This record gives sequence, C-alpha cells and structure tokens, in this order.
Amino acid sequence: MGPLSGIRVLEFEAIGPAPFAGMLLADMGADVLLVDRPSASDLGLKRERWYDVMLRGKRSVTLDLKSPQGVEAALELVARADALIEGFRPGVMERLGIGPDVAFQRNQKLVYGRMTGWGQTGPLAPRAGHDINYIALAGVLHAFGRKGDAPVPPLNLVGDFGGGGMFLAFGVVSALLEAQRAGRGQVVDAAMVDGAALLAAMFSGFLAAGQWSEERGANILDTGAPWYDVYETADGKHVAIGAIEDKFFAELGARLKLIDLPPQYDRSRWPEMRQRIGAAFKSKTRDEWGRIFAGSDACFAPVLSWSEARSHEHSRSRESYIDVAGVPQPAPAPRFSRTAAAVSRPPPERGQRGAQALADWGFDAGAVKRLESLGLGTKE
Repeated sequence: MGPLSGIRVLEFEAIGPAPFAGMLLADMGADVLLVDRPSASDLGLKRERWYDVMLRGKRSVTLDLKSPQGVEAALELVARADALIEGFRPGVMERLGIGPDVAFQRNQKLVYGRMTGWGQTGPLAPRAGHDINYIALAGVLHAFGRKGDAPVPPLNLVGDFGGGGMFLAFGVVSALLEAQRAGRGQVVDAAMVDGAALLAAMFSGFLAAGQWSEERGANILDTGAPWYDVYETADGKHVAIGAIEDKFFAELGARLKLIDLPPQYDRSRWPEMRQRIGAAFKSKTRDEWGRIFAGSDACFAPVLSWSEARSHEHSRSRESYIDVAGVPQPAPAPRFSRTAAAVSRPPPERGQRGAQALADWGFDAGAVKRLESLGLGTKE
C-alpha cells in the first residue's frame, strides 16, 4: 500500500538502471509487470533470478518482441499501463514497432520512460557505453581519486543507479503527476550522462566561485583535507572522518588526544596534520576507535563492509535491511508516515505470477487466451 499503489508500470527486460528504476517504483507500491524475453541467452545473465534484487516486487510475462504477434500482445499491455520503462538503445523500440508514436495511439495518457547512457539525441546517442564512460564524459570520474593518482571508478553507482535509474524513476513519477492534470502522457528521456552531471550540480557553483580546484585530492571533499578522509587502524581496517565544521574538528582532536593540532584551514600544515591523525588512528583497532568516538559529534564512522553494515546497531534499529526469500538486501527508501513502502514479493522467474497480473490489469479469460495465442507466456 505504498504511495504509488494503483499505478501500473510495464517494464521491458533490460539490465542495470532500468530494472533499478522499476524496483524503486515497485517498492513504492506500483504494480510493475515485467515483459521478459522467453530466455536470457542474449543478455548473458548467469545468476539465478531469485538473487536479482532489482526484480523484487514485480510480476512477469514472456514475449518474443521480434515477432509481429509478440509486438501486438505488448501493445495490448501498453493500452492498460500508466507508464512504460525501456532500456534499449535509441531506435530499438521504434524498429520493434513499440515506439512512443505507436504506443500513444493505444494509450494517450501513457508515460513512456526511456533509459539510455547517452540520451535519445546527440552524436553519441547510438553508441555503446557503460557507466564508466558516461561519468567520464560528464566530468565526474575525473574528480574521484587521490592527488597524483589516476581517477578511480566509484563502482557503477554514479552513472547506472544514481544518475540513471533514480532519475528515470523520478522522471516517470513527475510525468505521471502531470498526465493526471493534462490528460496526456509524454516521453521521459533519462540519460546517465545527464544524471551524472546533475548529481555534481553543487560543484558547478564551487567552480564558478573559485572554491574548487580541478586537481584531484586538492579540495576539502576529495581527500585533500586531512580531516575529511579515510584512515587505516591497527587491525588493517579503516575509519572515515568528516570533521568540516570547526566545533567538529575540535571534537575530533579531543577524541584523538591531539589537542595541539595546527589550525584547521592552514593548508601549508595539512601534511603534518595528516601524519599525526594517521598515526593516532593506527594506534588502535577500528572497533576500539568506535567505542572512543561513541556519542561524539566528530563526524566519525567505521568503514563497514556490506555484510557488516547490515548488522550495525543503527541499521538494526531502523530496520534498514530486510530479508526477501533468503536474500539480505536494503529495505525500500525513503519512508512514509502513512503509505509505507514495502517489498510485496520476491523476484519472479520468467512468466511467474503473470496470469494473476493479467487478471488484475483487467484482462478477462477471453482476452488472456488471445494474448496467449500471440505468444504471451505465464506461469505460476
């Protein structure tokens, strides 16, 4: 019964950011029906779908979209959807016969969500790419890394999921709200290169004001400052500190018993400060420092692995992680005071729960038989 309860979303099978957007919508209560290929051989997926967290909360039907009959079945589903999500290269859906123009003829209120790396237009639009390429072109990858070292890819979190799937989900919800007023849908062109650039909006202001250097590791937030960095502890683990404000910096010094640290913003003495802070942290284990900093405002946190994060007392108190069919994973976010988000069901196998989904979408027995004759597959 999340805030999107009653919204029907048709998601075409893809990898990465598109299914992540579908997961976000499903977590919020949307009824997400996944149009799967009959098999995954051309996607190269090797793990069991049971472990594909981004498919949670969805139901599935299978269709061969390369057949005219499969396309017709897809369009009949389009006619009953509020939104559509696809993650193909530009032009693929049009070549299949399920592009926006055709879809809007079947359903003028449809929100047509498109997820690509480079966008629907521009000289790179038809080219292949991955997260690392999109964030490189957006200027974001250049900023990750230590002084004098090469840029370090931040997993595929900034392009695929932060700049991609999250912006697609946001765009779809925004367009759904507008469609309620206008009575017409529209295309949402979500490009990872755009989203990654927008995530870095704050730094545009810093650059314009002369408050940010494009040299890596030379700024407050990019490991340039010794009081905003990661330090190794005696047991080979790490802690993170972010004591930006002067009162928090003072608290950091007090907890480390380094009361005579140089002035916080004296850059000429940052190397000395870094050496002293590093030596202090190296004198005790990560968990010992956790106890020393407990209850402080020094902006301290242990660097936890994913497995450790699930068992931390703060995560447990907020129930930030859940178990779905034996797979530990993050709980839906954000939280709502009335319409709580939840994971309604585990990831489906191909076609699983599709029959009930069709009934819930208003297809009677005769219509279901017609869809099956067009090649639509379901199983329970």
